[in-house]
Amino acid sequence: MIEFRHVSKIYGKVKALDDVTFTVGAGSVTGFLGPNGAGKSTALRILVGLARPSSGSATVLGLPYAETACPGLRVGTLLDAGAQHPGRTGREVLTLGAMTLGLPRTRVGEVLDLVGLTERESRRTFGGYSLGMRQRLGIAHALLGAPEVLVLDEPANGLDPQGIRWMRRLLRDLAEAGCAVLLSSHLLHEVEQVADHIVMIGRGRVLAQGTADELSRGRGLEETFLELTAHTDRSPGATASPGAGAGRGSA
Repeated sequence: MIEFRHVSKIYGKVKALDDVTFTVGAGSVTGFLGPNGAGKSTALRILVGLARPSSGSATVLGLPYAETACPGLRVGTLLDAGAQHPGRTGREVLTLGAMTLGLPRTRVGEVLDLVGLTERESRRTFGGYSLGMRQRLGIAHALLGAPEVLVLDEPANGLDPQGIRWMRRLLRDLAEAGCAVLLSSHLLHEVEQVADHIVMIGRGRVLAQGTADELSRGRGLEETFLELTAHTDRSPGATASPGAGAGRGSA
């Protein structure tokens, strides 16, 4: 459903992605983990056609996003929950999305119910939304077309514990219905709870991939993540060598 094959991306003298290869199968949730600046957002932008790879290929449903038939209906995306006009209401945002996709306006109410935004909340302007409400609206927009593939960049930011539990259940339900979900997040515990497969990336390279159990080996996902990404630590006094933990490769 999603396939990255030897994807590299170079901006000037900076290599944002370096030979990234992994797949996301139908009916599964893949957690895409890495510290700030690791290349996660660049990879997702390439996947949905907002950037071009310098080499390699990223495909969805077997084709580049731009060549996919009706991509807005088949591939749901949330890359920036704040990317909406602040003067539009939540309902207006979704109505415009539905009209663009050729969907009936009744779909708007369906996705509002699905993400737990009330009628009153849907009538508020986007500029007055909390971060958690913006995330719910962004997920609703991604689900308008009942997609086969879902690509989410940090969708849990701003959600309270109830919202995080709701999102976990939603993603599992979608996967069980056959959807392929690629989830980028900094919330390691939540990814560990929901993901079937995990890809860890650092400085543009895939450091490890496998199930949470395969990667953590009984130590916990957080400890494994910190070990593998130690060379990207921005905290004062970090002294880990660039190769620390990188030899694990894929599990």
